[in-house]
Amino acid sequence: MYKVVRKEKLGEVVTLLELEAPAIAAKARAGQFVMVHKDEIAERIPLTLSDWDVEAGTITIIFQHVGRSTYDLATLEVGDSIRDLVGPLGKATEIENFGTVVCIGGGIGVAELRPIARAMKEGGNTVISIIGARDRSLLILEDEMAEASDELYITTDNGSWGRKGFVSNVLADLVTEGRKIDAVYAIGPVPMMRVIADQTKPLGLKTMVSLDAIMIDGTGMCGACRVTVGGKTRFTCVDGPDFDAHQVDWAELVARKKTYIPQEKESLEKFHEGCSGGCRK
Repeated sequence: MYKVVRKEKLGEVVTLLELEAPAIAAKARAGQFVMVHKDEIAERIPLTLSDWDVEAGTITIIFQHVGRSTYDLATLEVGDSIRDLVGPLGKATEIENFGTVVCIGGGIGVAELRPIARAMKEGGNTVISIIGARDRSLLILEDEMAEASDELYITTDNGSWGRKGFVSNVLADLVTEGRKIDAVYAIGPVPMMRVIADQTKPLGLKTMVSLDAIMIDGTGMCGACRVTVGGKTRFTCVDGPDFDAHQVDWAELVARKKTYIPQEKESLEKFHEGCSGGCRK
């Protein structure tokens, strides 16, 4: 059992949970994730490690309430426990002194971007971060990203905070200004990552993305998280989650992520119906 030691609502539909997990905290690296199994009737879901504290023996996960599992997970309170955690899983992000690295995060992707930006800065890089969301209410970790970066740019689709527009607009401006960029790391919604990939490919600019393919066991056994990268089948859980953005078959990824949308919608509706008498949030 893994006890919840801190809970924080970062937004109306975004929750932070800090969990006691000393063995995982001791081995965690930027870019890795854990498989979370809330209780005996819950599904196993992958969530990225947003932070960890080796001395305290804790890890931090941040998630947006999208489907039944994440809404259910958000009902936990301090003192409650998660039944099972497996991790850290996946390959850690490649950290080296590239020079100037642009870290781009969209929506909940900023939670995963934070430790990567921090590690890049600690690795001697100049870190330029661009974070964005549809609305200010969905923007997370602004202060933390500022601390992890040498420069921070903020965008919102509706202009409610920072620059009105998209993260890709800021990247385009940096390129137009002739800014030296040695690598780009982008994490967020698939359409956002695909746009970034399309921007940087003609420039021959190293660009890595973190993929969130459908995942069941997280250890490479089921094959559900397969993606095509460079014309070859890869498993997100063991070969990734980081991949060369210019080699990803984006059309296939989009199609696979839509596979269970009807079932996910039905499951969420049943969860809300069951909570009509009141669920903790």
